[in-house]
Amino acid sequence: MSGSLWLKRPATETPLPKIPRPRRETAPTGAAGTTSREPGPDAAPPAAVLADAPLADDPLDELAERIGAFVAVAVHPDEIAAILESDGMTDDHIRLTYGRADSFELAEDLYARVERRHPAPEAPPADAWHTGLAGCLLRGLVFALPGLAYVLAAPLLAGEQGRFGLPGGTVPLLAGAVTGWVWNQALSHRAYTWLGLGDRAAAARTLLIGAPAGALAGTAVALAAAAPGEIPAALFAAGQSVYLAAATVLLVLGRERALLCALVPLAGAVPAFRWDLPDLLRAGLLLAALTASVTFAGLVLRPGARRGAAGRGGPPRAASLPYGLFGLGSGLLVLHAGVGDTLVGGAGAVIALTLSMGPAEWLLHRFRGESLARLRTLATAREFRRAVTGTLVLCLGGYLTVLVSLTLAVNVAWPGAPWPALPRLVTLLLIGTVLWLGLLLQAFGAVLSAAAVCLLAAAAEVAAPAAGPVAAGGAAAVLAVLACVLLVRPTAHRV
Repeated sequence: MSGSLWLKRPATETPLPKIPRPRRETAPTGAAGTTSREPGPDAAPPAAVLADAPLADDPLDELAERIGAFVAVAVHPDEIAAILESDGMTDDHIRLTYGRADSFELAEDLYARVERRHPAPEAPPADAWHTGLAGCLLRGLVFALPGLAYVLAAPLLAGEQGRFGLPGGTVPLLAGAVTGWVWNQALSHRAYTWLGLGDRAAAARTLLIGAPAGALAGTAVALAAAAPGEIPAALFAAGQSVYLAAATVLLVLGRERALLCALVPLAGAVPAFRWDLPDLLRAGLLLAALTASVTFAGLVLRPGARRGAAGRGGPPRAASLPYGLFGLGSGLLVLHAGVGDTLVGGAGAVIALTLSMGPAEWLLHRFRGESLARLRTLATAREFRRAVTGTLVLCLGGYLTVLVSLTLAVNVAWPGAPWPALPRLVTLLLIGTVLWLGLLLQAFGAVLSAAAVCLLAAAAEVAAPAAGPVAAGGAAAVLAVLACVLLVRPTAHRV
């Protein structure tokens, strides 16, 4: 909550208040009715005058009474100083009015003068920070189910040996996927910003324009990256781009169940693990899932098609760019986990990472909710730092435990999948740490730092695949330090 909500400027400009001073009394009249001579400017007033003069009110008392409700729940004077500065109080104003050197000295006096009155913890409200585990698991499931499309399409995409030592058709598939991740991450941020402003129609309008543009961009990049013998893979990448656009619409607008229903035809890939299905059936299942996804997305975008749905200018588009860069960095890390078989175990690692995004999202909400609860109940900044650090360690440890469990489960369920060696498992955990900490920093607005670290780690892995564990470990260490420095501050959790 911004400080202007607590200390609002007056509607009209008023001069700075003056420091009250004792009044000078008129000298008593003499016996002949004439007044006695007034003392000179350097003469001291009589003692009786000083004794009877009313004491000036301390302006700090009035300020403490005016913002006492906020001061009483602050856990550090810096919180109070931030509010004073955001309200426009300059150091000159503070010196003239309150006799303090600056906002920090004034904040310390207010912090010492007002008694701490932290309210009792309330029941968790029904907001975004108290989401249910079932909803997050559902999102993780719909993140992972599209992977079955690759199982269905594998015989259709089989061809000659591809470039860079990869199977045929891999390059256009990866190019289209990365383009879709970058575009849709930025688009999601802009749409979520509209939703945060309470304008759902404008969010739908943004998705109505941006989602088809993203699908066209992914298709164009995939076709441009395709070699002459990779046209089937490029067409599949075009369908993949259309699906990513439709899935973005449904996930942003909270239609996870509709997306799950649209992906039901992909369950036909389960028999394909044991039997060879006809090509016509494979193509039909893929087209059915794609058509259902686009249809559901079109239905939920109807409010955005209304005239004037996005009449305001909206948030700046440049603010969404760091989120696209974070999508690029994290996407390259996940792709490296799948392509670099010698490092982390190939497709099984990608499936485990994708499925873990559901529990990861729930743990992010859990951390935010627990931090806000500690902010209401703890009285000192030191206690808050210790509590938040402990919560961060527990949530990150819980996510890594889930990731290990999913990795082992995938290896059990996947026919003929090798058990991951310890170095590969450690590398997978480091990549998971980078992803979770990056998402955490993104949730607190430090998305540019998270994107820069992820991009550097991904670039290092692409340039020198053998240095992948070192790059992932360095990125995880940097993000851990950034998280500890940022999130132990009480002001980072004020909403």
